[in-house]
Amino acid sequence: MITIYHNPRCSKSRSTCELIATTYNAANEPVEIVEYLKHPLSVAQLKTLNAMLGAPVREMLRDTESAYQELGLGNLELSDDQLYEAIEQHPILMQRPIVVRNGRAVIGRPPENIKALFE
Repeated sequence: MITIYHNPRCSKSRSTCELIATTYNAANEPVEIVEYLKHPLSVAQLKTLNAMLGAPVREMLRDTESAYQELGLGNLELSDDQLYEAIEQHPILMQRPIVVRNGRAVIGRPPENIKALFE
């Protein structure tokens, strides 16, 4: 199963979906597309996703979004739990797309990053 946390308004997210469909999913694995703006992830789901990314939670944040500035998320003293809660409450803050396959995840920025999941 391949899961794509997707924002259809994002060109990188659309490109990633296209790459999976045309290049990387030769085995025709089932694909689940989660529009996370319509179906926000809970803190528990975000923690699980972040563990698969194997990166600091800050890498999941889009620091270019206005909510990032408004919420003061650049403050390095904020805890991981506070950052997860911010993403849960404001899903636009989550990097996109994030692709999960076989218990591993990558951020598809640039879309070619997903190649690592298929090697």
